[in-house]
Formats: sequence, structure tokens, C-alpha cells
Amino acid sequence: MDPHMTEWLNLAIRWVHMIVGIAWIGASFYFVWLENNLNRVNPKTGLSGDLWAIHGGGIYHLEKYKLAPPEMPEHLHWFKWEAYFTWITGVLLLGVVYYLNAEIYLIAPGSGLDASTAIAIGIGSLVAGWFIYDFLCDSPLGKTPLLLGIVLFVGLVGAAYGLAQVFSGRGAYIHVGAIIGTIMVGNVFRVIMPAQRNLVSAIEENREPDPALPAKGLLRSRHNNYLTLPVLFIMISNHFPSTYGSEYNWLILAGLAVFSILVRHYFNTRHGSNKFAWTIPVAALGMITLAFVTSPYAKKSMAPVAAKPAVEQVQPAADSATSEVASAPAQEAHADTSMIPFQKINDVIQERCSVCHSATPTHAAFAAAPAGVILDTPEEIKANVPRIVAQTVTTKVMPLGNLTQMTDEERTLIGTWVEQGAVIQ
Repeated sequence: MDPHMTEWLNLAIRWVHMIVGIAWIGASFYFVWLENNLNRVNPKTGLSGDLWAIHGGGIYHLEKYKLAPPEMPEHLHWFKWEAYFTWITGVLLLGVVYYLNAEIYLIAPGSGLDASTAIAIGIGSLVAGWFIYDFLCDSPLGKTPLLLGIVLFVGLVGAAYGLAQVFSGRGAYIHVGAIIGTIMVGNVFRVIMPAQRNLVSAIEENREPDPALPAKGLLRSRHNNYLTLPVLFIMISNHFPSTYGSEYNWLILAGLAVFSILVRHYFNTRHGSNKFAWTIPVAALGMITLAFVTSPYAKKSMAPVAAKPAVEQVQPAADSATSEVASAPAQEAHADTSMIPFQKINDVIQERCSVCHSATPTHAAFAAAPAGVILDTPEEIKANVPRIVAQTVTTKVMPLGNLTQMTDEERTLIGTWVEQGAVIQ
């Protein structure tokens, strides 16, 4: 597909995905907040509780029935299409970005996978993720929500580890997000909506509703609520190569998911007391710790340093010819540590990077430089040194899919040039 049209297709789908996603997440957060903040002291007959609220210049009175009112109201709003369209646009976006350009964005360099196999693994992970999750929820494990949550979390971490072995870091992250998104929309489509339809049908047919189905729907709704923040991180993770580009990317994702779940738990429970207020500083400390342990500077400081000999051996004097021969390796070693000329760096960048990062990209997949990063001139290279180091030396996530075959020696060369001051003259 023409890269210009692909970019606009990406934009259109991503925009709709964001709009409907905000609507779905907003509704989820609001109704969990509403459930947690109902006044349950001496409720009216048939009610679980009520709540008074003020917003937008008006005062609202909301009531929740234990099951349903004696008669159905004429107008009843259903919350479903926000979830459905979020998933539909998400899958379309997955296809446009990762499946149409599998060699660039999806497949890990050197994995040996072809595009068809990689796409099949990706789609299979979504299908398997839903069925495994649904099976566990309906098993006896579902009667102990905390244990179920731990098992589900371990399963998702396992999926992240497995996908990271065959996909690029970005590809692995986005598929974990897609698995979670599929679970969430599956909960709406397969559990929550059927429970609500059963409730409405029972009222219309003047029979007693089955309380087990709404209870099951409420449990799945709470799962969706806790899964939301990890998904939101994954949606923005492609901007942070120090996470998905790390060799421990799956562990970083697991850590960030734990922190987001802790934060969500505090907001879900603070209506009753502040006994979970500790989760906020713990999450903040966890983020700081992750930032430190994944830092390239921390890795350098913890790297073992070769010990120097305590006593230098005194060599006997040699004739001048022997001395010249003996000094040759020392001269070569000194040459290795001399200043790297910018021309060498420029040659590497123009060959390995500027096929995409140019005012006129030559790679067929790009109509314009990704993220607006252009590396045509020495000044542009100098201005983007931090990005170049982060993505080609520290995390090695660039070039995408290593399509231009940048070598480790070239990455080391760039790193050394930067350590020497990144001189472009």
C-alpha cells in the first residue's frame, strides 16, 4: 500500500480508537466509582443504595436497584458500543501498523519468522488468551477472586515473556495489550451484556431474575476496571524504547502493570477508608527503581572492572630494532582510542538510518521521516544524538527490524563517538 495512504489510514483508525476508548474507559471508571460511593445506609425498599452528585451546573440523584425496578423504564441506556468499537478499531490498527509491515514492526531481528507465521502467532495469542481466561473464570478458581487474579497476572506475564522471544519489543507489548483488550471486550460481549439482557427479559416476563448472572457480570466488570491502566500504558509504550527495548522488557511490563494495578486499587477503595493509601508511594518508588535499574549508567557502574596487576614487571633493555617491534602493538592500541572522525559516523548513519530518517526517505514503507527525525546533515545528527544513542546503542531497537543490518561494531562506534563528545567537525 502507498505509504502516504497507510499513514492517513493509521491516523483515521487511531483517532477513532482513541475517541471510543476514552468513552469506554470513562464509563468503566465512572460506574465503578458510582458502585463504590453509593449510600447504602437505610436504602429505600428494593434499592441497594443511592447517590447525590453535582456536575456541570446541575444536581443529580442516582439510585441502584438490588436487581431491577418492578417495571422496566421506557428508555434504558446500554453501554456496549464503546467497548465493541474500541476493540474493532484496535484490531484494525494492529493490522495496519504491525501486520502490513510485519518485517519492520513485528518480527524480532534474527528470529527467522516469516510474516505469515508471525501474524498467525499474533492472532492465535488473542484467541487463546480469551479462551484460557474465560475457562479460568468459570473454573472453581473463579470462586476465590484474589487467587484468580494472581493466576491471571502470572499467565499474562508468561505471555509477555513468550511473545518477546519471537516478536520485537514493540510487537510483544502491543500483543499483550491486544490480549488484554480482547479479554475486556469478551467480558462485555459474552458475560456482561447477556447478564443484562437476562435481567431485562425477566422483568418484562414478570419472573424472578437470576442474581448469579449479574454477580458474574459485576466480577468481570471489575476485572476490566483493573486491566485498564496496564492497557493504557501499552498504548503509549512505543514512545519509550527503554521499556520495550530492554532485554528484560517482559519484566518491566510486569512491574509497570503491578504499579498501575496498585494505583487503581487505591482509587477503587478510598471511598471506605485510606488503608490502601500506601499503594501510591509504593508505585512511585517502584517506578523510580525501574528507571534506575534499567538505566545504561547503572549497568556501567555495576559492570565488573578488570583488575590491574599490583606490580609492573620491569623488562630488560632491548636493542632499538626490538624496541620498535615491541612498541607497535602499543601504538595500535593508542590509535584505537584516538578521536573517531565524524565522517565515519556520518557514513554509518547515512547507510543504516537515513533510508527512513531523511527529508526524502528511500524506504518504501515511509512517505516521511518517522517521528519527524531527519538525519541528513551534521547539524541534524548532532541535534538528535540523545535519540540516536537511546535507540541504536542502548536499546538497539533501531533500525526497525534491523532492516539495514546495522552491526554491533557500528553501534559501538557510535557510542564511543558520543562518549568522546559527539564532535561533528
